[in-house]
Amino acid sequence: MQDATVFWDKVSEKYAKAPISDEKAYLHTLNKTRSYLNKEDHVLEVGCGTGSTALLLAKNVSQITASDLSGKMIEIGRSKALADGISNVDFVQEDVLDTGFAADPFDAVLAHNILHLLEDVPAALGIISRRLKPGGLFISKTVCKLGAGTPLKWRLLKILLPIMQFFGKAPYVNLNHHLNVESHHFRRGSHA
Repeated sequence: MQDATVFWDKVSEKYAKAPISDEKAYLHTLNKTRSYLNKEDHVLEVGCGTGSTALLLAKNVSQITASDLSGKMIEIGRSKALADGISNVDFVQEDVLDTGFAADPFDAVLAHNILHLLEDVPAALGIISRRLKPGGLFISKTVCKLGAGTPLKWRLLKILLPIMQFFGKAPYVNLNHHLNVESHHFRRGSHA
C-alpha cells in the first residue's frame, strides 16, 4: 500500500472535480456544524481535502485553519479561497497526527470524513483534544463499522479494498473501527 500523502496528492485534481455523492447528507452535516459555531470562533479543520467545507463555513467564524496531509489538496484549497475572495481561511499542509503544530488552541476542531482513514484513531483523538481550548468543541462525522443494514456498495468496497490498495487505487481505510455513532462531538474535559 502506498503512502497516504502520495495517494491523496495523486488523486487531488480528480477529487476536486468530483461532485458530492450525497448532497442532502453533506448539507445536513454542514448546517449541523454551523449550529455549533459562532462568529468569534477560531476553528481547525483536519483532513480538509480541497477546503470546500472550510470555505463554506468561513463566513460563520472568525478564522479557520484548514489542514490536510496532501500538499496538492492544500494548493487547490488556496486557489479556491483566492478565487472566492475568502481571506479568513489559512491552508496548511499537516498530518492530523503531527504533534508539532504550534498554533494557539482552537475553539473547535472539525474532522469530517477522516477518522476511518486513520490507522491510529485514539492517538488522533488525543492530539485533537490537546488542540482545543478548555471547553472547546470537537465535531466529527465518519463512516462507522459496517453492519447488517450496510448498503451493497460499502460491502463490495470492503471486499475490493485490499485489491485496490495493492494497486495504489485506494488509501488505508478502516471500515471496522468501533465508533458508537456516525456523528458525534465532545468538549475538551468531557467524555464523548
